[in-house]
Amino acid sequence: MTIKPLLDRVVVKAEKAEETTKSGIILTSASQEKPQFATVVAVGPGGMVDGKEVTMYVSIGDKVITSKYSGTEVKIDGEEYTIVRQADILAVVE
Repeated sequence: MTIKPLLDRVVVKAEKAEETTKSGIILTSASQEKPQFATVVAVGPGGMVDGKEVTMYVSIGDKVITSKYSGTEVKIDGEEYTIVRQADILAVVE
């Protein structure tokens, strides 16, 4: 199954959360912070959103930083993805 986002939506796959601290303490899943780094999996076409023309600036494969608690989480074929608006992407990591 594939995901095809609409308008200004972007599908990202979050990187793994850190399981240990720098000093070597193992964190439980409840105490791990939600990762902000993600890889772009799919990009919507852009177009007219709320009466404004939206141009898509990210492309598939880009490493990005997203807002911490933004988007909608979905699980497809055992993989977890987050669908966010392009405006919720804070930066592209090069």
